[in-house]
Amino acid sequence: MRIPLYQVDAFAERVFEGNPAAVCPLDRWIDDAVMQSIAAENNLSETAFFVPGPDDSADLRWFTPRAEVDLCGHATLASAHVWFRHLGYTGAEVTFRTRGGVLRVRRAAQGLQMDFPALPTVPCEAPAGLAAALDVQPSAVVRGRDLIAVFDEEEQIRTLSPDFDAIADLDALCVVITAPGKDCDFVSRCFAPSVGVDEDLVTGSAHCGLAPYWARRLGRSRLFARQRSRRGGALYCEVRGDRVLLEGNAVDYLRGEIVF
Repeated sequence: MRIPLYQVDAFAERVFEGNPAAVCPLDRWIDDAVMQSIAAENNLSETAFFVPGPDDSADLRWFTPRAEVDLCGHATLASAHVWFRHLGYTGAEVTFRTRGGVLRVRRAAQGLQMDFPALPTVPCEAPAGLAAALDVQPSAVVRGRDLIAVFDEEEQIRTLSPDFDAIADLDALCVVITAPGKDCDFVSRCFAPSVGVDEDLVTGSAHCGLAPYWARRLGRSRLFARQRSRRGGALYCEVRGDRVLLEGNAVDYLRGEIVF
């Protein structure tokens, strides 16, 4: 069997920035165990597989090295980039059918703009073990799909060194830390060791919860965010009711073929 493979740096202006994702366009679905094995072999935070349909749409799935997930931003951005740039699609918008709902990606000023569901958050008490896992007490905690720990200063986000084993024991898919930014509206980092990703480098899906939180706090719907991982990435966010628009660029790193 031969499967095309693209590796794309998402939310990046140039190669070696942002979050790398593998993208495998298929003409039909292959066995789930094979897709999971490919994702484990790639050892990136996400490997995306999509099967185009006859109506300018596609079914899209995402796998971490350990598990399939319900929503992923950067690998959706990477998949749309591959469809636009490498598969000859000339339209203005692509539509993906996913476990996280119908997602649309369109050409935009900063590269590509994704239309994602907003993920509401509510204030909560810090769960037992969170402060120890982060080695610092957050000033506030909110919970939605992710557990979000809020801090006062960007430097706390930059310098925090978490205990990944302790984070994996918490009841959360992702633990996200965030604070006001110095040259942007807010910064964040994202940890998901329970699904094999100690630190996700730029996390589109986390901003489905972060953007509505900061929009309420700052009193405006359009926001510019930076994820302060070791590679870093920039996201332009807009909250529109129950949707979040996430805009960023993607660049090619490699093209190849899986043979087995």
